[in-house]
Amino acid sequence: MRPGLERLVRELAKFGAVGALGFLVNVAIFNLCIHTFQLAPIRSGVISQVVAIGTNYLGNRYWTYRHTDKNRIHRETVLFFLFSGVGLVLENGILALSHYGFGYTSTLADNIAKNVIGLAIGTAFRFWAYRSWVFKVTAGPGSRAATDGGEAAEQSRAGHPSPGAPDTGDAGVRIAVDPTGSAGSGPRDVGGLTAEEQREDRRELLK
Repeated sequence: MRPGLERLVRELAKFGAVGALGFLVNVAIFNLCIHTFQLAPIRSGVISQVVAIGTNYLGNRYWTYRHTDKNRIHRETVLFFLFSGVGLVLENGILALSHYGFGYTSTLADNIAKNVIGLAIGTAFRFWAYRSWVFKVTAGPGSRAATDGGEAAEQSRAGHPSPGAPDTGDAGVRIAVDPTGSAGSGPRDVGGLTAEEQREDRRELLK
């Protein structure tokens, strides 16, 4: 499994575990408000959802996304509750449509509309929003430079120059050496001739 996909699976599993806890809180508070306090379904749904949002925030902040930057806690909190509010509208909108629009007023129908259909839509939206905007992992400004520097150092240790590096190879003049020469034959220049032979050649040209 590729690292990116593996990380997404782990993140989704943790998000699902936190969501399951929030679901239990949501269902418990919802039914408590309806049956014990005799509140209207929409009001009960809003109250239960607010309590579940608080539970989900703590679980996601300090477990699912605990590796993300905590220096932007104010912005993160605002965005979390903003997107959670959108999810709340989605869930309770499905409940209102079922209860008041279609006339399904039984307790079972209300729970299916809110805690099955509405919850599924709201959860999918929240996972996308939290991952994309709230707990988004951003690369530091020096990450690219550090990567380039590490690659250059690795190439230097391997004996290969990094791209764009100046060529430091040998650029001197090669001196031809007569393989049959000896130490007493005198100095030789690039052409392989002694100074005496060069003078003899010049005299021949002047004749």
